Amino acid sequence: MTATPLRVGLIGYGLAGSVFHAPLIAATEGLALDTVVTSNPERQQQARAEFPDVTLAATAEELFDRADALDLVVVASPNKTHVPLATAALKAGLPVVVDKPVAGTAAEARTLAALAEERGLLLSVFQNRRWDNDFLTLRRLLADGELGDAWRFESRFERWRPQPKGGWRESGDPAEIGGLLYDLGSHVVDQALVLFGPVTEVYAETDVRRPGAETDDDTFIALTHASGVRSHLYVSATAAQLGPRFRVLGSRAGYVKYGLDPQEAALREGSRPGTVADWGAEDESLWGRIGSGESPLTGGGTPVPTLPGDYPAYYAAVADALRGTGPNPVTALEAAAALDVLEAARRSARDKVTVTL
Repeated sequence: MTATPLRVGLIGYGLAGSVFHAPLIAATEGLALDTVVTSNPERQQQARAEFPDVTLAATAEELFDRADALDLVVVASPNKTHVPLATAALKAGLPVVVDKPVAGTAAEARTLAALAEERGLLLSVFQNRRWDNDFLTLRRLLADGELGDAWRFESRFERWRPQPKGGWRESGDPAEIGGLLYDLGSHVVDQALVLFGPVTEVYAETDVRRPGAETDDDTFIALTHASGVRSHLYVSATAAQLGPRFRVLGSRAGYVKYGLDPQEAALREGSRPGTVADWGAEDESLWGRIGSGESPLTGGGTPVPTLPGDYPAYYAAVADALRGTGPNPVTALEAAAALDVLEAARRSARDKVTVTL
């Protein structure tokens, strides 16, 4: 017999909620999108159009009043609400998925983790870019020893957005936890930690480049890992020419990959996992190259087939964890370790020092 689907309440139906979480939840066997919380009438209409059977709630309190009717709460609201909403959900007896960053500080993340452990509840963080196509491919290359000993990791998440869009993500109010360091930086730091382990030193540069911008829009982070690997991480909204997404140099070979995983664009355009046979696949022309001694842009190296990206794997793992058949795919303590690095980067940029962890 097929198990009864786990009922999911989703708080927030902006970019994160409508583009990422709701479609992925709906596409996951064993999960059912039950309730969407948003007070915005247009977003309520959008949610109803996309999921006709969903229950709508205007406030999170309405959701928590129905805690007995739910099996999981997903917090996809603005960053400053992550800690209070996750806390309220856990105290209501509900497992929680929180979009990144789980909190503004590592201490808050660890407090949440302790509360979840005390209550015996799942607390997972949505670090979806662990399931990007290029990241999955790089993990395989490293595991197979194709690069030899990794020495240097360069990761770029760059955009060309010369005009600020406004909104809380670009607010200068520290309470909003905006800016690229905590937005895209959460992804690139998490990936570096997954690949190369704990960090001992952090150096960072953050700048506000665009007229009218209130918070960092061009940021560089240098990490020294305990393993000896050095990671150079770039996040920018002001990159007029985009660099490679990954450039990884090892004792045997290097790997260079351009372009972004196609899943976000597909989700934004309305494509859904399970409705297309080649979800997460990219064209051969975008494959990265592995080799030594020559630039891939002049024909050096050998093309490496990019593994398909697999965002659906995150929620499939969450469903398994809730049923007791698999581990939490991203723990709050892992997210706290990334926040240790982000906090050190903020201090490094502010004080113009290298921070030792």
